[in-house]
Amino acid sequence: MSYLPNTLNSYWLWREVSSKLGVSNPTYKYWMDTPSLKLNNKYLFIQKNTLPQKHAHVEKILTDLSGHLPIKFASDKLHVNEHIFSYDKMKLYKEFEYKFVEDVKFVNIKKFFTEFGIKVNKNSIIQLGKIKDLEISPDCTFYNLKNDYGVVVYE
Repeated sequence: MSYLPNTLNSYWLWREVSSKLGVSNPTYKYWMDTPSLKLNNKYLFIQKNTLPQKHAHVEKILTDLSGHLPIKFASDKLHVNEHIFSYDKMKLYKEFEYKFVEDVKFVNIKKFFTEFGIKVNKNSIIQLGKIKDLEISPDCTFYNLKNDYGVVVYE
């Protein structure tokens, strides 16, 4: 499977962890054996199975984000306006599956990529948009989507 949709497979949303545990926001900084990941300087995630032992019990009730990305991060990585994931009147809105966790909207990129057979390497550049607006060159892979939209993957 592609790199991009698997970004959060082994992470929990910090906002949800801190809410369920009732701990303050900077607490994770003092957990030396708990790696974190920050996306867009806005979203913070804590690696699964690395919470301090006294807090490990909370992992059973946290939301699995495998295959999902925050809509802002997904729009940046797909080089598309965030509105495509925000409004049901957008033509591709219904092609995606969404999940809300602690007021953060996530889009299921893995399901979308699987349904359309899109393969992306770690250092690939991805562009989603109307076919007429995409730059299709010989060194890219083009995927035709519905409603005159397409995805271009530059290796």
